[in-house]
Amino acid sequence: MTSHPLVSIVTPSYNQAAYLEATLRSVLEQDYPRLEYLVVDGGSTDGSVEIIQEYADRLAWWVSEKDRGQTDALNKGFARARGDILAWLNSDDTYNPGAISEAVAFMQANPETGLVYGEADYIDEQGRVIGRFPAAQTDYRRLRRGYVHVPQQSAFFRGDLWRQVGPLDPSFYFAMDYDLWVRLAKLAPVRYLPGRVWANFRIHGGGKTVVSDDRCWPEMVRVHRRDGGGPISVITAKHLVRRMIGPLWRYRLQMRLKREK
Repeated sequence: MTSHPLVSIVTPSYNQAAYLEATLRSVLEQDYPRLEYLVVDGGSTDGSVEIIQEYADRLAWWVSEKDRGQTDALNKGFARARGDILAWLNSDDTYNPGAISEAVAFMQANPETGLVYGEADYIDEQGRVIGRFPAAQTDYRRLRRGYVHVPQQSAFFRGDLWRQVGPLDPSFYFAMDYDLWVRLAKLAPVRYLPGRVWANFRIHGGGKTVVSDDRCWPEMVRVHRRDGGGPISVITAKHLVRRMIGPLWRYRLQMRLKREK
């Protein structure tokens, strides 16, 4: 890997004009010198395209056209990405200053690491910090048991491993990141850097975490079964518990968002 390996960041977007510019700026204003930024818009009609056009001369590539959803958009972007290190940042999330430089420095110092991630704060619609993602160290064995704890917003992985295990499974709506972490962790170590807050995970009324969280665990169980897991397992037990507490969790989250407004 060179002294400044190429880093490719993909942002999938659809009708997120309220947050998109903050996302774009958080990537483009990073201090890392070799950055390839690709934006894949799904044919937005809310002014997102006009925002992207304002930054088009600083993007490696962008497109706005109808697609089959977030996973399809990510696969389009990564198909064009040339980076030694890859990541994606959704169009309502943001990086903190220095995040990419810190991730690259760690991966250069630890060439055996396939995936590295730091902390991510929860933020509200106005960008105010309202909590911290429960990140923790995991590995292939623990991931298979549903011990995820990887904030996608602060995760970076090696391009050569992506080219072995990608693309993302287009049948997944929610757990495409979990599926990828499992496949990467099977090939190389995963490392968590506690205390390094690299990103912000925006929680808002239109976000998937609020609207469709109940679709996540069934997809995770599908990964478990696909990779040879049985019907009686830790991850299936966690799924059952989540089915019971999920409605209460979503209700409490929605009430918290209302109070923050």
